[in-house]
Amino acid sequence: MLTAKLVKEVALQCGADKVAIGSMDRFEGAPKQHDPRYIMPRAKSVIGMAFRIHRGLLRGIEEGTYFAGYPIVGYANINDVYAPMVCREVANFLEDHGYEALPFINTSVRLGSGTGVPVEEGKPAPDIFLHFRIAGVICGLGEIGYSKMFLTEEFGPAQRLVFVFTEAELEPDPIVINKLCDRCMKCVHACPGKAISPDVEARTTVAGHDLSWGEIDVNKCTAVYQAGTRDISPFISEKVAGFVDKVVSDEWKDDRQGLLDATDGKGIWVYLRENVPYIMNCHESFHHPAALCGSTCLRVCLDHLDRKGVLKNNFKRPFRDRAPWKIDRGASAP
Repeated sequence: MLTAKLVKEVALQCGADKVAIGSMDRFEGAPKQHDPRYIMPRAKSVIGMAFRIHRGLLRGIEEGTYFAGYPIVGYANINDVYAPMVCREVANFLEDHGYEALPFINTSVRLGSGTGVPVEEGKPAPDIFLHFRIAGVICGLGEIGYSKMFLTEEFGPAQRLVFVFTEAELEPDPIVINKLCDRCMKCVHACPGKAISPDVEARTTVAGHDLSWGEIDVNKCTAVYQAGTRDISPFISEKVAGFVDKVVSDEWKDDRQGLLDATDGKGIWVYLRENVPYIMNCHESFHHPAALCGSTCLRVCLDHLDRKGVLKNNFKRPFRDRAPWKIDRGASAP
C-alpha cells in the first residue's frame, strides 16, 4: 500500500534532506497563473522536498575570498543537477505504483511564464508559474520569513525546494506558521540594496492561514544580488557601481522607461551580464547569475537563528564570529 510515510522514506533515501506533503485543495484561492491544479486537475497531493545549502558554501563569502561556491554548488548544482535527479526517482516510484507524477523543479518556472496565451477559455496562459515558497508552506516544509526567504527548522534559510505533484492521495502534513521568523528585521537593515520594505508587507492566505513578508523591490534586489555595491563586491566597476547607486536611490522607481533607457532597453539582468565580466562568466559556466551581495539576507538570518539556538542542524561553532567585512575603496571603484 502506498502511504505518505513510504513516499517520504523513498525521497530521503534518494537524497532529499527534508520531505513534507500537502493536499492540493490547499491551493484553493490561488491565482490561475500560479495554481498547479490547472496542470494536473486530478492531482491529490504535492510532495515538497528541501535540499540543504551547505553552510561551508557561504564561508568564502563571509571571508571575502571565494564567491563562486554558493551560486555554483548551492544554487545551480542543486537546481539543475541534484534535485532534478531526486525528483525523477520519487516520480518514478509513484508512477511504478500506478499514479501519475509530475516533477516540478526550480528551472521549470523560467521559460514560458507570462509569454503564452490561454489555449481555451477558462484556462490560464502557459506556462503556469508555481510560487515555490507558498508551495513549501502548503506542504508543511516550513514558513516564509520577513525577507521572503523560505525557512525550515533544520536549515533556516539555507535550502532549495522542488516538488512532485501526483494523483496519489497521501496524508498531508500540518502547515507551519511563525515558528522561526521573529520579525527581528535584521534582513531589512543588512540588505545593501535597501530592497526589503520595513513597513510594507505582501500578504496572502493559504488554507485559512494568513502569510506575510516584507515587500521586495525587485529592481533593487536584482541589481545588488548580482553586482553587489562598492563596499561588498570585489568585482564591480565604477560604471556599474554608479548604475547600482541609481537603482538603490530610487532614481527610476516607477519609471520603467527610464530604467530601460539606462540599460539600452535590455533591462537589469542583461545590462549587468554585459557589463560585469564575473556575471557573464557565471552565466557561461553554469547558466546562473552571480551572487555578489552574497545573499546578505540569507546570511544575517542564518546567523540570527543560529545564535537563538532554534535550528536542528547544529554546528560546533557559530556561523558568524566577527563583524562582516567591507571594502574601503575611498571615493570610487576600480
